[in-house]
Amino acid sequence: MTNATLDLIQSHVSVRDFTGQPVDLETLHRLIACGQSAATSSFIQAYSIVRVTDLAKRAAIAAAAGGQQWVIAAPEFLVLCADLNRLNIATEKAGQGALDGQTEHSIAAVIDVALMAQNMLLAAESLGMGGVFIGGIRNDPAVTIDQLQLPHRVMPLFGLCLGYPAHKNPVKPRMPVTHVLHTDSFDASRVAGDVDDYDAVLNEYYQSRGAGSKNANWSDSVAPALQGKKRQHMLSVMTARGFFNA
Repeated sequence: MTNATLDLIQSHVSVRDFTGQPVDLETLHRLIACGQSAATSSFIQAYSIVRVTDLAKRAAIAAAAGGQQWVIAAPEFLVLCADLNRLNIATEKAGQGALDGQTEHSIAAVIDVALMAQNMLLAAESLGMGGVFIGGIRNDPAVTIDQLQLPHRVMPLFGLCLGYPAHKNPVKPRMPVTHVLHTDSFDASRVAGDVDDYDAVLNEYYQSRGAGSKNANWSDSVAPALQGKKRQHMLSVMTARGFFNA
């Protein structure tokens, strides 16, 4: 069973190396409109996007994100934000008072942004483009907040580099569906074995990448990513911005 949509979805790879071909504004607007077509909790549409064209601003954000030079080089760099500011205006206009940024509001906004962003990237890939999400802006979110003059109740969650690929890596094998699918109850007894099996699959993939080969597995890769990127400042930053307040 296959069709063009299924094949496109399963061909996804992150792209960090772009040609010089620009993305025209009409196309960019269409991609954002596709993002807006994603599901949104209670139709709140709790997202905003800042398109960053100023190279000085890009350079500052790239440095804060750990020196990710594709933030500067990509034809398009977008910052995707959870936006409770616009919703606060709506609740006050409707006579319901100021929005106090409850945990539920905040979770709904984060989910809205993620769903929108995935739709945008998939739409871009359908046009022969590629991109990569930049979670590194959360290393020091104050830099992005300051550079983009984000108001209270607007929180930058991640960036998105977009353009036409100059190079694409092979598709990285995901976990088998049988590892992530449980029926009726969660079978915790099988998880350690599933990790062992997937470690072997990823080790084979990493060693097959030619000049980029390495002797590693999934556990070796995700452990430092998780333990080295705790970003313990995030809760205090988000509560100060009007999110996760209770």
